[in-house]
Amino acid sequence: MGPTEQSFQKLVAQLDYPMFIATVAAGGERGGCLIGFATQASIHPPRFLAGISEKNHTFRVARGANSMGIHLVPEGATDLAELFGGETGDDLDKFERVSWRPGPEGVPLLDECPTRFVGRILERVDFGDHTGMVLEPFFAEFEEPEGQLGFHRAKRIDPGHEA
Repeated sequence: MGPTEQSFQKLVAQLDYPMFIATVAAGGERGGCLIGFATQASIHPPRFLAGISEKNHTFRVARGANSMGIHLVPEGATDLAELFGGETGDDLDKFERVSWRPGPEGVPLLDECPTRFVGRILERVDFGDHTGMVLEPFFAEFEEPEGQLGFHRAKRIDPGHEA
């Protein structure tokens, strides 16, 4: 790693991104993972960009999905973040351990994360070890959050797969 990349890594390590849980359903499978690479990408028309690691189960399910759910993780939901960030869908069905319901197009909606949306996957962009899913929201629910889980708290979670 050269000096520019080292400096860049130090710079981004200071940022405290909000954490999200992405959920998908396709081909009779469900997937969900904790993500930190996510942001609004356009106001009009509304677009959201979610980065999904190509090494995890959720990515493999998302390849066949038309839509994806994005859940804002509440500050107190560390157990949920640990489940979706520290376990892999290759080994267990995470949805058997949480309360959820099928949302639009069968996308799992997590009861512990009432602030969420479902977006149509318009485009998949290769970013290296992550694929950016460009989402067009078509369903959203909002509850005033009492805080959100940030990257600095979530980075203590041992990932189910390396990034």
